[in-house]
Amino acid sequence: IMVVGEYKGKKVQDVKKALQKQLIDKKEAVIYYEPEKQIISRSGDECVVALCNQWYLDYGEEKWKADAVKALNNMNTFHDEVKKNFMATLDWLHEYACSRTYGLGTKLPWDEQWLIESLSDSTIYMAFYTVAHLLQGGTFKGDKPNALGIKPEQMTPDVWDYIFYKNAKFPANTKIPKESLDLMKREFEYWYPVDLRCSGKDLIQNHLTFFIYNHCAMWPDDESKWPKGIRANGHLLLNSAKMSKSEGNFLTLAEAVGKFSADGMRLCLADSGDSVEDANFVESMADAGILRLYTFIEWVKEILSVKNNLRVGPTDTYNDKVFISEMNLKIRETDDHYNKMLFKEALRTGFFELQASRDKYRELTLVEGMHKDLILKFIEVQALLMSPICPHVAEHVWELLEKKGSIVQEKWPTAGPIDDILVKSSCYLMEAAHTFRIFLKNHTQPRKPGKGSSAQLVEKPSHATIWIAKSFPPWQSTVLTTMKQLHEKHGALPDNKIISSELSKKSELKKYMKRVMPFVQATREKIDSIGLQALNLTLEFDEMDVLAKNIIYLENTLDVESIQLKYSDSPEANEKIREECCPGNPYVIFSTQPSVPLLVVNTQHQSGHFTHIVRVGNGDSVTKLATQISRADRQIKDPSSIQFWRYEDPELGPRKMPTFNNPTAGAVHIEEDAVFKADIENKKVELSVNGTKYPLGSQIIYIVEQ
Repeated sequence: IMVVGEYKGKKVQDVKKALQKQLIDKKEAVIYYEPEKQIISRSGDECVVALCNQWYLDYGEEKWKADAVKALNNMNTFHDEVKKNFMATLDWLHEYACSRTYGLGTKLPWDEQWLIESLSDSTIYMAFYTVAHLLQGGTFKGDKPNALGIKPEQMTPDVWDYIFYKNAKFPANTKIPKESLDLMKREFEYWYPVDLRCSGKDLIQNHLTFFIYNHCAMWPDDESKWPKGIRANGHLLLNSAKMSKSEGNFLTLAEAVGKFSADGMRLCLADSGDSVEDANFVESMADAGILRLYTFIEWVKEILSVKNNLRVGPTDTYNDKVFISEMNLKIRETDDHYNKMLFKEALRTGFFELQASRDKYRELTLVEGMHKDLILKFIEVQALLMSPICPHVAEHVWELLEKKGSIVQEKWPTAGPIDDILVKSSCYLMEAAHTFRIFLKNHTQPRKPGKGSSAQLVEKPSHATIWIAKSFPPWQSTVLTTMKQLHEKHGALPDNKIISSELSKKSELKKYMKRVMPFVQATREKIDSIGLQALNLTLEFDEMDVLAKNIIYLENTLDVESIQLKYSDSPEANEKIREECCPGNPYVIFSTQPSVPLLVVNTQHQSGHFTHIVRVGNGDSVTKLATQISRADRQIKDPSSIQFWRYEDPELGPRKMPTFNNPTAGAVHIEEDAVFKADIENKKVELSVNGTKYPLGSQIIYIVEQ
């Protein structure tokens, strides 16, 4: 802040220019220049900087700058940081030397001893692109006659004005036919403005800002010709380090293609980063990318070879509908990311997450099987979404699908209707299953031994009860309601200190104060993940219905025989269950039903099926045992294909060598309605058929029907 003189009370930065001019006018100061630091040439010599006569472009001129700012504000820069850098450059950029006396370049029209320097001479050349194919004669040098018969010397300023300015008059002194110039004018009007200019972030301070300025200067009265988008990117790191030949950390484009394939390299490049921060090409990720692409191709081949064995009919199961919505969601998200030039995000949603949706669908439909139409649709959508990044793999998959024509000529997929609530319910299911598996792991951990005793092993659970809450416990409801009110009041969730202060005033929370803030923090993290719906007191879907529709999946993933679903407001629920259980967070309790181990042997010749030990509980059915085996042997897709046989002599039967052409010799078929009776105390199993009991001994036979 100035403390004396006529500028007293004003900021130094605001009056610096005026004060400088005042001192020079009074001859109390002279302008003095020196370089910021020592300048060394590429040949290693120390440079002497000389101030010579020079031509400048006055980029700081008020009207011109205002147009440039206006153009920037109407432009898509894709990242806020890029726009901020442009604004900063527009603020400090003023006179810029635009000419030099050596090198290649165009002569300055009004002073031909000077050449226009490269940065000032390369800012509207894309306007020439629009008509270059008509003038160059099919060669890069333009040394051959063109189809229009136009010579370079005929392209006068008046001719260019007619091409570039919509309302310009036809040049009077030109010998070029009007039809030829009208053709070039149409080409220019069709292709302009520049929709997107891609370049490095280091050129924001010069070339890209000049690009904006000069378009505004060339078309001051036609904003439709101003640039529409600039995408600035960072530099490329290799394995998290700057590329350097001297240090050996270097990879050329040709080497990358040879090492990782074209699509493997493109996949890794897309995954290396989107923002103006430096992207990071990691070779281990490129290796992993090749494997993912190879695995996808092999999976497509496998599916197409067995497609007629897949389920057909209506696509109306819960998991069919979820898969349809998730495919449509990924199409919409990926299309949006491509439009925003966010290739890493497009790869995430259009490849990794879409593949994860496929994997989830496959896992959830192990019993009924995947639907043929949906899987073929998935392969088609996957190929299309990945085609901009991995065109060769996409084309190969397109051919495997026996599609006509090239994939690059195919229409981009359009997203159908998306059931957001259904998608959320599926996410809830997977998160709940993950939580249950953690509970199961903790449940089966050996109990800590007491003094002088060994660790106590926990028997594997056979049953589970999942408790579902219709509402939050009262104290949690109070916390959520208060947090929602504070969010509405402040426009955002305030600091935890403010929340804690507000909650401490609630008398109903005094009993739970030790648990209140951990719950607040957990809710904060949930808000970051799913948004403000984390503050809702109820869910948008029926938890009981979602879990019930996927009960077989839950039984398989938890490897239990049976799961019961109950509400936490049931009289059976104890206080702990009611406290631990809340909407969106079901609580699981595992238990082990008394049972007797029974050896089940497959006697089929070269079947590939193994011997299993099943746990037989009192009253178990044939179907229950078949389900146990199918969970252990993933080759068996349908439990109903398993048939059981008991030995006529339970003592001698298992000791006889099996007959290959008659694997059930000496055995009796066990009918579907038979019931197993387990004597837990004596560890024996009997079979009850219409009231008659048959001892089974220690072993029975199972056959898998083809």
